[in-house]
Amino acid sequence: MPITPDDPFHWRHYEGELILCCVRWYLDLPLSYRHIAKLMRERGLSTHHTCIFRWVQVYSPELVKRCRPYLRRTNKSYRVDETYIKVGGKSKYLYRAVDSTGQTIDFLLTAKRDAGGAKHFFRKVFQTASNPPPRVINVDKNLAYPLAIEELKTEAVLSKRVRLRQCRYLNNIVEQDHRTVKRRTRLAMGYGSFRTAWRTLQGIETMHMINKGRVRWLAKDDVIGQVKFIHKLFAVAV
Repeated sequence: MPITPDDPFHWRHYEGELILCCVRWYLDLPLSYRHIAKLMRERGLSTHHTCIFRWVQVYSPELVKRCRPYLRRTNKSYRVDETYIKVGGKSKYLYRAVDSTGQTIDFLLTAKRDAGGAKHFFRKVFQTASNPPPRVINVDKNLAYPLAIEELKTEAVLSKRVRLRQCRYLNNIVEQDHRTVKRRTRLAMGYGSFRTAWRTLQGIETMHMINKGRVRWLAKDDVIGQVKFIHKLFAVAV
């Protein structure tokens, strides 16, 4: 069912608080849909794991959209890397950027690992208001990055003063940060479609950003604060 602006849980069979609890647990913790359905049964909520899957598909993109205005700005030192995600038995590529302190700047799932995919990712990053323009972009030895950056500078999307550094060890911070997402995708044992993968990954990445303290006025690992914040985003009484 589509989400209505005034009531995101209109026509749902369960209260918004319970739906958000299931969605948040799945996006944040190493739990499967079946695990969460079992936990809910202990609370007297009888629901099928496929129902929780549908909730995640609906509310993950909505979480991203509602959370974006509350993100604090990162610094201007970008670390960019990509990791593969299995979708329909084939490798797709999740591009991610973090700053020098490890805060997630942005992310994008693409079908190919080439200059086109890198360029698409950078366009998304630079067009998001909460992302500051970079001073320096650090990447690995993937030849697609210099080509994409050069094209963006030619098109005046990116300032010509931005430095591109290809230094692998400086990217350790983003490579280590991949682990959170990879841990969650391994539990899912791959995704059936690109759309399903992208909707789920948006929620996982957003919860990861919230956990790391990128939301203004919300401390890192403040679990109670996170619950209150997400409830506020969806106008659910705490």
